[in-house]
Order: sequence, then C-alpha cells, then structure tokens
Amino acid sequence: MANQNNSSLETRITGSFSTQFWLELFGNSAHFPIVNILLELLIEDLPDYLFAPDLYTLIAASLVQAYWLTRWRNSQRPRRFWGNLIGPALYTLVEGLLEGPVFFAAPHHLTYWGIALALGVLQALRPRLPAVFTNPLLLVENLTRTSILFIMYAIFEKYTTPLQTSSLRIFFSDASHQFIGLTVLFLGLSIGLANLTADHYLGLLQNTSARLKTYSEWLLGRELLEQTFINPSTLTLTRRERTILFMDIRGFTHWSKAQPPEVVVSLLDSYYQTAESVLSRHHTIKFKFSADEVMAVFATADDALQATLELRSQIHQLLSDYDLGAGSGLHTGALVEGLLGSAGVKFYDVIGDTVNIAKRIESAAGASEILISAALHALLDQTYRTGDSRQIMVKGKEHPLTVYPLEK
Repeated sequence: MANQNNSSLETRITGSFSTQFWLELFGNSAHFPIVNILLELLIEDLPDYLFAPDLYTLIAASLVQAYWLTRWRNSQRPRRFWGNLIGPALYTLVEGLLEGPVFFAAPHHLTYWGIALALGVLQALRPRLPAVFTNPLLLVENLTRTSILFIMYAIFEKYTTPLQTSSLRIFFSDASHQFIGLTVLFLGLSIGLANLTADHYLGLLQNTSARLKTYSEWLLGRELLEQTFINPSTLTLTRRERTILFMDIRGFTHWSKAQPPEVVVSLLDSYYQTAESVLSRHHTIKFKFSADEVMAVFATADDALQATLELRSQIHQLLSDYDLGAGSGLHTGALVEGLLGSAGVKFYDVIGDTVNIAKRIESAAGASEILISAALHALLDQTYRTGDSRQIMVKGKEHPLTVYPLEK
C-alpha cells in the first residue's frame, strides 16, 4: 500500500497516465493528422471523405502513437524516434493496402513521413546530447511543427492552383506566400521560446514539488502524507483507536560509550534504514526515531503485529554482529492524534495513556523479545502465538499490567 500511495502522490507531480496521454496526443502526435484531415476535406468531396477510411485511419494512427509514446515516456528507453513513426506507419499500412501505389503519389502522404522522421530525430537527440544543445533543438522542433502549416498550404496550392507551385521562384513571388512563410517562421520561433520558458518553469516546479514531498515525508511519513491529500481533515486533532509500537536497543548506552562515534553512527544509520524499510511495507501511519528508539503508529493491530515480527527478525540479524538486541512493546487503545503546535510551527503527534503504556511495556521487554498488552492480546486470531502471561509494574500505575510475549 505504501508503494501505491507513493505512486499516487507522484502522479500529482508528474501527471497521471491519462494526463500525459492527452498532452502527448495534442502536443505532438495529432499535429500533422489534424492538418492533413483539413487538407483532404478541402480537396476532396466532403460526403465521400467522411465515409472513406482515410479520416478514421489517421485518427486511430495518432491515438495509437500517442498511447505508446506515453507508455514509453517514463521508461529507461523512451523510444522517441521509433514512436513518432508509429502514426505514419499505421496510416501507410492501411491506406497503402486500400489504395495501392497511388497512395505514395500524394505529396501530403510523403510529407507525413518527413515530418515524423524530423520530429523523431530531434526528440531522440535532445536527451542524448549535452545540455547546451537542448534549447536549440527545441527551437528547431517547434519550427518543424509550424512548418507543417506552410508545407501543407503549398501542397493545397499545388492541388488548386498548380501553376503557382511550378517553381520556388514563382511560388515566392506571390506576396501572400511570403507573408505565410515569414509568419510561420516567426510564430515557430515565438512558440519555441514560449515552450522553452514553460519547460524550464515546469521543471523548476516539479523539482520543488519533489523536494517538498521528500521533506513532508520526513515529517509526516508517506502513508499519512498521502491521506492528507485525499482528506485534509486527517491532520485535525481527533480521538482514534490505534496500536502503538516502541522498540529500543538493550544496553545501547553502555555499549556506545566504549565505541568510536563513527561506529555508533554507522550502527544507528543501518538500524534506521532497516526499520524504515520494514515499516514502510506495513501501512504504518507514522514512525519516528529518537536515538536508539523506534516508535510507530498503526491503524490496525494486524499491521502492527506483522511489522513487529518482521522488525524483530531483521533487527536481530543486524544487532547480533554487535552483541546487542532490541526489545519491543505494543499496546492498543484510544489516543488523540493530529497536528499540535502554534500558528507558525506545527508537528504531527499522538497523545494519550495508550502511548505511555506502550512505552512502559517496551521497557520491560528483553533483547529480541516482543511484549504485547492484554488489550492487544484480546484482538489476536489463531495466526499468532504467545507465551504465558506475566505481570509487570509500570510507573504511574497502581496495579500491575498483564503482558504476553509474542512468539509468532
């Protein structure tokens, strides 16, 4: 679940698959097909064209191309060159079979391939070349896109007034053609510069969002952070039923006095990483570290028990090399959780006797031992096995607490 939540949070930064698909379709794959459809609508009989397969083949080809380019976008091999050839390849395959050799005589059909190849090369080169070439390539790509309009206009003129397209000199002797050519050129440059600015700003926003996400996860944890996006009231101070885990290394203070600080730091670093790896897999609402102590909050007793059993196994392997062990205590009960603090500084915490009892139970646990409260024991099913109960005296309680060692 944690991985799914993290993935869900990532989509808020990078965009969902559907968002990326529509951006790919209307930002790349559909450009030439749209102009081609308009051209054929003007040079062919409208009713015949609407009932011919050309229109629908072009639409389908651009949709398929956009789908696969989106699928490959975040992979190790985005395949931008080959992906841009999917549309013209499908269109040529279908229409070439239907029309035969006459299909290849149409200049706009060949232009589809030319534009696709140019865009494919430019997009494939951008991530492969040094950063200094990124901006010029993006400008050239945008010029290539806007040139679609000019090239297709020239082809339209070839169909409607062929004398004006008999040579480049004659074609550009027309002031309207000069106007369209210059307009396309400068619009391409303008759009390219706008895209450069937008890409830079989007990259900055995504980088900032990713950093804020990391910092927020440090403070709240992945699970809780995801829940706040789904339901902002999650952080409101509320009374809830939770299971609390405390784990502490036995004899750590005495051991650390005889060790170089680098060894102590190395052990704690491995200890924290191991705990985080385990807790992140078990729907932990929130966990935090303090010296050699780990505290974790769980929504369900089963999540807490599964996590603690795995923690005992993993932490035992780690600490046995140092002749150390960790004891754990768990308790289920009511508490108040949410954001505490002033108007300017707030932090997430859990408050209540449930937390205190879990800590006292942990203090009574031996190395590699897991003690659970009677309240939690009452919730166990046949999956778990415990040892004989025992009584412990805890600070602040008149009567002893009944605890059970969790064996499996």
